[in-house]
Amino acid sequence: MSEENIIETATAAPQNNNGLIKSINADSFVEDVVEQSQTTPVIVDFWAEWCGPCKQLTPALEKAVLAAAGKVKLVMVDVDKNKELAAQLQIQSVPTVMAFSGGQPVDGFQGAVSESQIKAFIEKLAKDQPPSPTEQLLEMGREAFDNNDYAGAMQAFGQIVQADPTQFDAVGLLARTYIKLDHLNEAEQLLATVPQEGNNNAEISGAVAALDMAKQGQDAGDVAELREKANNDPDNFEVQYELALALQAKGEFEEAGEVLLSIIAKDNSWNDGAAREQIVKMFEVAGQTSEFTQKTRRKLSSLLFR
Repeated sequence: MSEENIIETATAAPQNNNGLIKSINADSFVEDVVEQSQTTPVIVDFWAEWCGPCKQLTPALEKAVLAAAGKVKLVMVDVDKNKELAAQLQIQSVPTVMAFSGGQPVDGFQGAVSESQIKAFIEKLAKDQPPSPTEQLLEMGREAFDNNDYAGAMQAFGQIVQADPTQFDAVGLLARTYIKLDHLNEAEQLLATVPQEGNNNAEISGAVAALDMAKQGQDAGDVAELREKANNDPDNFEVQYELALALQAKGEFEEAGEVLLSIIAKDNSWNDGAAREQIVKMFEVAGQTSEFTQKTRRKLSSLLFR
């Protein structure tokens, strides 16, 4: 790769960054930095094509800003093409980084720094900011969802998604709310609109698993009847599995998990590992940090690696 291409790669704003990173000039500085920083902190990266350290700093900044998931934004200014602006802001060397919040410069540094320093810089900048309207709505929606106020949750998450369909946490949580209300078609239609880059979002993957689980639950039998059959025939894995599906459809994850673990303990390969796959799906629905997931994963690991 030529030096020209290296520079171009290092300083060009990456694609599919949801508007978090862009290159600007003096004409849009007020709009993209001063005004934008009234709602979201903006980091300005002053660089030049001939600047070697810029080639190291800019990609690291981009990576850290994307990892911050919307808490800050990054704009890049070529000082050679915007000399008057650079002079007004007293930029004497590159790279120079300035952070704006509330329309004013609040922090900054010069020269290439380590990724850990960049991360700390961004964390401090984001921490000093009050919750954004989107974050407030998201918190309200989560609280409503946790309290079984699904109408309130749907309203909060719906407002976020209507304003910005790329807010994948809200999309996943809205889909989960539809599922709780037994509006499976609406949940499926909503999840079908998620672009590929959203598929790795934890709330999206959890909603997909919850939808699949809800569809399974539609065909589940009566829990009491299945429990009696399972107790009378503990080695009938098909009945045990049906009981687990019926239990998870009722939200009884603890008991469902124990039933699936009992199948795995006796025959891990039964039905091409269906019990193991179902437990993993339950982890996605419950959340990777939930008490159920952590406790059941330990039990699963002890069975698989004994």
